[in-house]
Amino acid sequence: MEKMLDANGQEELCLSEKEIFRKIWMSPRKVFKFINDSNYNELTTVLLIFGGIASTLNNASGRNIGDHVPLWAVLIACVFGGAIFGWISFYIYAALLSWTGKWLKGVGNTTSLLRMMSCAIIPSLIIILLFILRIILYGNEVFQSNFDIYGKGTLTIMVYAFTAFVEVAIGIWTLVILVIGISEVQKLSIWKSILNMILPVIVLIAVYLMVSALAFIIRELLN
Repeated sequence: MEKMLDANGQEELCLSEKEIFRKIWMSPRKVFKFINDSNYNELTTVLLIFGGIASTLNNASGRNIGDHVPLWAVLIACVFGGAIFGWISFYIYAALLSWTGKWLKGVGNTTSLLRMMSCAIIPSLIIILLFILRIILYGNEVFQSNFDIYGKGTLTIMVYAFTAFVEVAIGIWTLVILVIGISEVQKLSIWKSILNMILPVIVLIAVYLMVSALAFIIRELLN
C-alpha cells in the first residue's frame, strides 16, 4: 500500500490489485475510497462478468434448469448468459442506485457506482469455485429438482453442507460490503445506504405491477 499526494497536497491512498482483493474483505471502505477518488476501473469489466456468471449459476440451480438440458448446456448458458446479461443487470442496478440516491441527497453517478459494485462482489466470486466443486462431486444433479443430498455418502453430505454454509456467509458479507460501498460513494449514512439499496428493487416491482395492470386492462378491453 502506497500513499501519493493529490492536487491539494493531501495524502492519497494507492492500492495495488492484490491489495484490493485482500483488503475488500476486512477494510472495504479503504478500497471504495481509493477506487472512487482515483476513478480506478481496470478491474471493473472483468469482475462484473465473473459476478454475472456467479449470479447466473445460482439462478440456474434455483430454477432447476438441469431438469431440461444436459450439464454442458447449463454451463454454456451460465457462462455466456452471465457474462452478457449479468453485466447488463449490474449496470441497470447501478443506474437505479444513482437515481434513487438523489432522493436521499446522495451523490455518485452510474459509472462510479458500477466501479464500486465490481469490487463489492469480489467475495462472491468464491461461489464460482464452490459450484465447480459441487459439479465435480454431483454433476448435473446440482441443477436438478430431484437432487437428493441425503442419499450420498457422509463425506459428500459434509462437503455440501460446508459449501452451502460458506455460500450463505459470503452472500451476507457481500451485502454488508455493498452497503459500505454505497455509503462511501454516495456519501450517505449506513441507514440511508441500506434504504437506497432497497429502493431500486421497490421501483422495479412498482414498474412491473403497473405494466401488468396495464396489460390486464388492455386485454379486458379487447375482450
